[in-house]
Amino acid sequence: MSELTKNVTPLQDFNWDEFENGSVANVSKEELDKAYDETLNKVSERQVVEGTVIAKDKKEVIVNIGYKSDGIISASEFRYNPDLKIGDKVEVYVENQEDKRGQLILSHKKARLSKSWERVNAALDEKEVIQGYIKCRTKGGMIVDVFGIEAFLPGSQIDVHPIRDYDQFVGKTMEFKVVKINQEFRNVVVSHKALIEAELEAQKKEIISKLEKGQILEGIVKNITSYGVFVDLGGVDGLIHITDLSWGRVDDPHKVVELDQKINVVILDFDDEKKRIALGLKQLTPHPWDALDQELKVGDHVKGKVVVIADYGAFVEIQPGVEGLIHVSEMSWSQHLRSAQEFLKVGDEIEAVILTLDREERKMSLGIKQLKEDPWETIEVKYPVGSKHTAKVRNFTNFGVFVELEEGVDGLIHISDLSWTKKVKHPSEFTQVGAEIDVVVLDIDKENRRLSLGHKQLEENPWDVFEGVYTVGSIHTGKITELLEKGAVVSLEKGVEGFATPKHLVKEDGTQAALGEELEFKVIEFNKDSKRIILSHSRTFEDVQREEKKAAKKAARTKKEDAGIKIDNQPASTTLGDIDVLAQLKEKMERGE
Repeated sequence: MSELTKNVTPLQDFNWDEFENGSVANVSKEELDKAYDETLNKVSERQVVEGTVIAKDKKEVIVNIGYKSDGIISASEFRYNPDLKIGDKVEVYVENQEDKRGQLILSHKKARLSKSWERVNAALDEKEVIQGYIKCRTKGGMIVDVFGIEAFLPGSQIDVHPIRDYDQFVGKTMEFKVVKINQEFRNVVVSHKALIEAELEAQKKEIISKLEKGQILEGIVKNITSYGVFVDLGGVDGLIHITDLSWGRVDDPHKVVELDQKINVVILDFDDEKKRIALGLKQLTPHPWDALDQELKVGDHVKGKVVVIADYGAFVEIQPGVEGLIHVSEMSWSQHLRSAQEFLKVGDEIEAVILTLDREERKMSLGIKQLKEDPWETIEVKYPVGSKHTAKVRNFTNFGVFVELEEGVDGLIHISDLSWTKKVKHPSEFTQVGAEIDVVVLDIDKENRRLSLGHKQLEENPWDVFEGVYTVGSIHTGKITELLEKGAVVSLEKGVEGFATPKHLVKEDGTQAALGEELEFKVIEFNKDSKRIILSHSRTFEDVQREEKKAAKKAARTKKEDAGIKIDNQPASTTLGDIDVLAQLKEKMERGE
């Protein structure tokens, strides 16, 4: 016998048969199970009960609900309550009395959800301060776990100051107030800002009650926008408009101040209720016009930077806060209507001449064309009458072409001075805008700053030659290039054109000449001064026919005359009547009749 059993004495009255049959001391096993179960809580699935935390680690929390086994809950369901400890009472939802391993499955999250809407609505009605766990970021704010409900915390409701780093709040447990509930969609909006606004409102009232125009205060840059800077004056905000940041032009307030920077500001204005406070920063320094060099005068040259540009001109900053305007008419000696963008751009460092200076009005006008000599002062020297040049076509009119010989020197080529031979109806038929064209100076109008130019004068007048070629009566081959109501334009040799009226376009067969036909034409009029040649196709055959008829008549008359002479030569007797007639004819001749 072993040492462990040698002193053990079996019960003398233990009924082994009853034990084997499932009963002890006349009590059945079922009765024992029943008595055991009565000592435990009776729970059913999908029920919310209260339990006690008996153990916890990073992954799981063990909760005793008085059941025959303890329940396990994921630790993530208690993230909203980082202070959870052993012995705390918690509500749990029975999901399963026994899983495959006989384990009791509980959920704290579902237990909270089952009563969460009652709690949330009560918190809204009673303006209760509640705790919530910030789970994550979302568009426009944060998601907060409140009683197991995912509530929305707008970014503007996190704090009274704008939040630049939302991530710093993720994972934190904070106090909130419920500010809005949508019962239909079960949306909850909470605010942390609402908890501290009441306290800040009291501070704000105290601060704004002491505000005065012209007062200088210290503040902290709270927010920077495209139109200005918001400054925290210790519980109340003021705005420095972008135009009040500096005496010079400011395109980006970030270049003047930084976030969280401490700055001194002056109170410029506020409304009756003192809710809107206008602040100034530039007003703490003297106006730069007051520090402008007193020796500066009209005609002086200054250097500056183009800060603003428009169609009508450019503003040039010659020192911070001191600007002058260069009107577009002072950018070039040219009289063409042009935009300032053609000459300058923002950021250009330029030199200019002071044209006007008004220190009282703090205005200055500048010019840059004055840096160059006015080309019209010596126009007769560079562009004398008869001189030849190459110009650039700028634009057209119905009567001619405007060209530019150089910046500020313009001229007009009249439509009649484009070509000796071609009849130009519109200048666009002859050239195009932007093209170069050779010209000769015909006349100078210095007062109106305009040159009269010619293009055809670069060549000899071909009409001197045409006068000997297209003589009246000469016949030439021509092509009908254009049909008009009053006649046809006929293209002849040497690039010259003539004109034929409809009656002169009738062909020998009686039909009318058509566009594109090549025919023989007779010159019936030539005018060198008006550069006009009048043609006729009909006359080419009509004149021949007329000459033939004339010749035929002449031949017939000659034949008759010849026949009469022969008769007279024949001897004939004279009658008494013949003598009487001759006597009367003689008498008339003697009277001079």
